[in-house]
Amino acid sequence: MKHVILLMLSGLFVLGAHTQAPELIPYRKGSLYGYSNDKKEIRVGPVYEYASTFREGMALVRKNGKYGYIDRSGNEVIGTVYPKAYRFSEGLASVMDDTNKWGFIDPKGRVVIAMQFEDVYDFNGGLAKVIINRKAGYINKAGRLVIPAEYDFADAFFTEGMAQVKKDGRYGYIDRSGRLLVPLAYENGLAFSEGMAPVQKNGLWGFVDKTGTEVIKPKYSKAYMFKEGLAYVALNNKYGFVDKTGKEVIPLQYDDVNMFSEGLARVTMNNKSGYIDKTGKLVIPIRFDSYGGTFKEGLAKVTVNDNKAYIDKTGNIVIPANYKLAEDFTEGLGMVFRNNMYGFVDRTGKEVIPPQYSECYSFKDGLALVYVNRKACYIDKKGTQYWEE
Repeated sequence: MKHVILLMLSGLFVLGAHTQAPELIPYRKGSLYGYSNDKKEIRVGPVYEYASTFREGMALVRKNGKYGYIDRSGNEVIGTVYPKAYRFSEGLASVMDDTNKWGFIDPKGRVVIAMQFEDVYDFNGGLAKVIINRKAGYINKAGRLVIPAEYDFADAFFTEGMAQVKKDGRYGYIDRSGRLLVPLAYENGLAFSEGMAPVQKNGLWGFVDKTGTEVIKPKYSKAYMFKEGLAYVALNNKYGFVDKTGKEVIPLQYDDVNMFSEGLARVTMNNKSGYIDKTGKLVIPIRFDSYGGTFKEGLAKVTVNDNKAYIDKTGNIVIPANYKLAEDFTEGLGMVFRNNMYGFVDRTGKEVIPPQYSECYSFKDGLALVYVNRKACYIDKKGTQYWEE
């Protein structure tokens, strides 16, 4: 199974939809996992080799190499019997049996879609991508194949009601009923965004709408998805921006650019970066080294003398260039790297979690995944460590 929750950092310990630390948090003791509350009081003893966060009231666990599920009370409501399994999505969870076939179970553990598929993906909007005889199609929650498994490639999820598919070496787009609205005529393409999708024909990029009309004819060497009403394009190694009519509203004059975010876009010339607004006005001068980041939560990472700093939308450096690496702010904190260790700063630049981890990931729903002795663990925004050796 190749959907995102295959990875530990985005699945084994993916958090639920809470903005604060959830009621139960995966807690490591030695090499085994259980669950604690945010006071580190153990609520489920450490008996599992694997423990996910909760989604739809259930958490995925592994014991003796097999997967099952516990509820929020810590009860093992679906026994650890599956060689592979993934978290619940829209009321169903994908599981694999001993014959390496995939199907779906409900929260009571009943097999509601028989084990028959070579691979499956999460349900999203009532549909799930499945693989049959190495071809991709989509089923509904009754298990009926509503979009035939005839494609060599298909998106795992529909975006703006459209999914990219590939057949006989060409790409097109279908809607949720399976209708091919954009013909299989393209060498490549990206997801729909703001009603348009970049597509490649004869080596050049343009844009189609959901009727399949080439609103912007393929003529660019590069193109990216529309964000905040504009999309960047490139020709003759120069970048600029077009609107949805194809008008080049910001001339192709830059060596590199990034998408608009929070009203500003990074532009680069001669290995120096600054930021423009949607009129093309340079609101932050081109003076920072190398490439700058996009604005997130009002701040963007930039390079100064080979170190990373954060600037605000006026271009002022609000967090000094004290770090070798920095990531976008999420949930009020930015991940930084110094002396081969990661930590987190707040918007004032205070190191609320000093660099001390050899590997970690940004905060999501109040927790961040870190690795200690090559084992996955959690910290909260106070720096509380949910593990013990």
